[in-house]
This record gives sequence, structure tokens and C-alpha cells, in this order.
Amino acid sequence: MTNNDGLTSDQMMFFLEVIDASLRITRRDQLYLWLQGSCQNLIPHEVLLCGIRQGNEQEFHFESFISTRYVTEQHVAAATQEEGVVARAIASWRRTRRPTLLADGLSPGDFGAYVVPFAERVGALQEIELRNIAAHGMGNQDGGISTFFCFSRVPGQLNASHAYILELLVPHLHVVVTRVLSNIHMLSGVGEIRSPITTREREILQWVHKGKTNWEISMILEISPLTVKNHVQNILRKLNVQNRSHAAVRASQLGLVKV
Repeated sequence: MTNNDGLTSDQMMFFLEVIDASLRITRRDQLYLWLQGSCQNLIPHEVLLCGIRQGNEQEFHFESFISTRYVTEQHVAAATQEEGVVARAIASWRRTRRPTLLADGLSPGDFGAYVVPFAERVGALQEIELRNIAAHGMGNQDGGISTFFCFSRVPGQLNASHAYILELLVPHLHVVVTRVLSNIHMLSGVGEIRSPITTREREILQWVHKGKTNWEISMILEISPLTVKNHVQNILRKLNVQNRSHAAVRASQLGLVKV
């Protein structure tokens, strides 16, 4: 059953849960759990690319929150390429200030509640492991963009319902993400490394970034899986991240791995 606000009764309940939980999020691990828990009930997804712009800077610093097994080079490239699909989606949002949807089967056009700014070659989004994009941003007082959120690998066909949920969710997501990333000093785009990464840890990071398991890395480097596990734990601590996916993204941002 849909109420007058365009949400089903279940979606309204989930939305209230999302907002209530958002008030208590101050750390990155809490943010990740929120995105993979409450928010999934509103807009299921596997990949979320969060673009944050600090002060008067023109470029976005991107953070990735990914529920799949590992971060791929395609995920990183999608967020960082100057002429990539995310950059073009941001350019569209600057013009329209409305939710932006992209997927195979969606024809370009202005559909009132949302915009499909362009059509990618069939299969192009799948090739960069995004599959589809449901994006929305938050503007600033100068008419620019403060944050941009790109949900990808959303199940089903994107439609006006996804656009409406984005309009409801993104203002709260903006507040939470900027709060958390400010708390851990990530808005500079540099992050904080708690102690130097050793040569061996950098070597292991490269294989983690490529999606290799501890066992696979141990075979490649001819060391024990337990030794690899210990190195990975040290890497997570030094990079101030919660899991291997976050470590891969942070390592790429810091130039610790070859992309």
C-alpha cells in the first residue's frame, strides 16, 4: 500500500529507521554498517561512490562503500576519470539538480522526477562493474555541489520510485557522510596513516587491491597464510580502515598501489 508521500507503509517505516539511526553515526565503521543495513531497505545496492568537495576546491574526493568481495580497478576508475561516466553524471546534475538515472534500456530525456542525461553503449556500465547508476547530489550556497552520491548495482529497472527515494535520503546521507569524514580527517583527500607502510605491506596491498585472498597471496609471495593475515591486520590498522575493500580504496587514493 502506498501513502500520499509516495512511499509504501514498509518504506516509510524503513525511512524513519534510517533517519533515527543516522543521528548516532560518528565513525566510518558505523557509516558502513548503516549503508549496508538500514539504507539497503530503501535502495538496495552493492556499490556507493560518495563524492565530497571541500571548501572552494573544484575536484571531488571520492570514498567508496562496496559490499562486494573487493574493490576493482574499474570501480576506482569510474570515480576518478575526468571524462568517465561519474564525471558526466555530475555535470548533468549541475544543470538539472535532479536525480540522475543511467542503465541499459533507459532512453535519454527529462522525465520530470528524474533525468536520464545520456545513453551509454549497451553493456558499458556492466564492463566497469557498475551495471547501473542512481545518483543525486547536494548543492552549496554558491550554486555548486558539496556532495554527490552514486548508487550502483541496484537490482531491477531504475524508475521514478528510486528517484523519489534519492530525494528523501540524500540530504540525510550528506549530513552523515560529511560528519564522519570530517571526524576522521578525510576531506583533505589524503587521510591519516597511523604509521609508515612497509615495503612488504605495500606489496601485499597491491595483491589485496587485485582481489587476491590471503591464501593466494601466500602462494604468490611464498610465505605462510598466517603471515599474510598478520600483515593485512597491520595494514588495516595503519590505514585506519575496517576491511580489505576500504584498504584497497584508501591505498589507491594514497598512491600506495599501481592502478
